[in-house]
Amino acid sequence: MKKTATIITLVAIVVLFTIAMIWLYSKNQEDPIVYDTKNASVETIVKKTVATGSIVPKEEVLIKPNISGIIDEIFVEAGDIIEAGDLIAKVKVVPNVSSLNSAKTNINGARTQVETARLAFENQKSIFNRQKELFEKGVISANEFDTAQLSYNQAQQRYKQEQVNLTGAQQTFDIVKTGTTRGMGASANTEIRATVSGMVLDVPVKTGNQVIESNNFNDGTTIATLADVDKMIFEGKVDESEVGKIKEDLPLEITVGAIENKKFDAVLDYIAPKGVNENGAIQFEIKGTLSKKDTTFIRAGLSANASIILARADSVLTVKEALVQYDPKTQDPFVEIEVGDQKFERRDVTLGISDGINVEIKEGVTKEENIKVWNIIKAAPDFNGGN
Repeated sequence: MKKTATIITLVAIVVLFTIAMIWLYSKNQEDPIVYDTKNASVETIVKKTVATGSIVPKEEVLIKPNISGIIDEIFVEAGDIIEAGDLIAKVKVVPNVSSLNSAKTNINGARTQVETARLAFENQKSIFNRQKELFEKGVISANEFDTAQLSYNQAQQRYKQEQVNLTGAQQTFDIVKTGTTRGMGASANTEIRATVSGMVLDVPVKTGNQVIESNNFNDGTTIATLADVDKMIFEGKVDESEVGKIKEDLPLEITVGAIENKKFDAVLDYIAPKGVNENGAIQFEIKGTLSKKDTTFIRAGLSANASIILARADSVLTVKEALVQYDPKTQDPFVEIEVGDQKFERRDVTLGISDGINVEIKEGVTKEENIKVWNIIKAAPDFNGGN
């Protein structure tokens, strides 16, 4: 029994020794790991986040009629540059029967009031003339004459006022019937004119379309949309994870998809205080005013991306982010510097801003020192028979 146990033990030792020798042999056959090195370089690092949106005018003015009717003629089209006061369209009024009858009734009432005031005035005029003769002869006192003169003046004033009221009633009737009246000139309701100078962005109506006036109960029909295309802004949205990194007055770099190889400078001047839920993500609206220095014409509504410059470091010493290691306990950054043939020593470094690829080195490394590339990427196996 003891002899059998001894034999098993010896066999096990031989097997283990053989396995150890085979493993050592295979290790000796492997190529030794040779670490590559990189040097720091002087670069410009820009830390930024990107927002998507579009280019829109800073202010758009909607031109609406102040009387309902039918478009009789349109004088502008999208793309035209117009000045404030230029004629945009004419509206043909379709009278409202109820309003027309009411206006006629007002005219008849005003005529009656004028006739009544005229008769009263003629009566007071006769009384005044008689009292004047008697006063000149010394028959009546001055007080009686003053009373007669006051009544005469009041009757004359009432007569003139009723004549004005009749004129107003007639003008109201004309406006209800035709949309304009004598003496209105350029302010005629049927003439729709530009209220500001700028470019016509859109004319959503056509000749023959019915339009509704703008009032307290209705926004009215838009005849045209005007804007100053020299004052354009970027309007976009950023995710809630990025909104905490940005602030007003940060510089923007705008790229427009339809304009290749061109960047536009802008300044972030608005961040929405409240986010909006879009497809399960909270988005915050931002706006940035484009610089006036660039004269390139940008059409309203073009999609664009805005790179928000969070930080920038010009001509600083940088290394690849992948070369930096972090202490497992303290999380302090360090790199390994070559001090001999495939010999490296740890060197603590002070980092600056990073763009995700390169990171600024403030202290710890010089441009001439070789930095170990520690995260070796093994080559993929060659399935075509190569090594």
